[in-house]
This record gives sequence, structure tokens and C-alpha cells, in this order.
Amino acid sequence: MAYDEGLAERIRGHLGPDPEVTEKKMFGGLAFLHRGNMAVGVSGDDLMVRVGPDATEAALARPGTRVFDMTGRPMRGWILVDGSALAEDADLGAWVDQGHAFAASLPPK
Repeated sequence: MAYDEGLAERIRGHLGPDPEVTEKKMFGGLAFLHRGNMAVGVSGDDLMVRVGPDATEAALARPGTRVFDMTGRPMRGWILVDGSALAEDADLGAWVDQGHAFAASLPPK
């Protein structure tokens, strides 16, 4: 599956030159990791966000979101945000910040 390179560029621009953030192709898309922990990613036109188990319900109440389920088993603490809900840079930035903050709260891998 191809991923939206424009969305990936917008994420790169938002994260800036952070030496603790790396990119890795995974899930048929592109993932952004903080010290080895995935924070956000691009899958097709959607944004994958690691919000953590405690924030999942609140995240799913926001527009354009759904459970991240690639194999028939939802991934706890992960959501997908539809690309159409990311037209505004502020909306994308808020999701990227949330995913990055959660990944940064985890011990390095």
C-alpha cells in the first residue's frame, strides 16, 4: 500500500529536526518513532496516532477518527485519523504532538 507523501512531508515539517525522531517503513506506510517508539505514521491517506490506552476513548470522540485495526484485532492505544480531517495544519499538529508526547513518555527501545 502506498502512503500519502504529502502528509508525510507535513509531519516532517511539524516535527522539525529532532535527532530523537527517526522514520521507518512499516505497516505498508511510514512510521515516525521517538527513541524507537512509534508516535505517528502514515497509512494510505490516513494518520496513525499512538495515543495510549487511557486516551483512546477521548481521541475516538474527535471528528474523523476510528479504531486502528489492520488484522481484525484492534490495536490498544492506537487510532486512525482520516486524511480529510487533517486539512488544517493545526489539526495535524495537534495529533502529531499527542502521538509524539505519548511516545516520548515511554522508555527508549
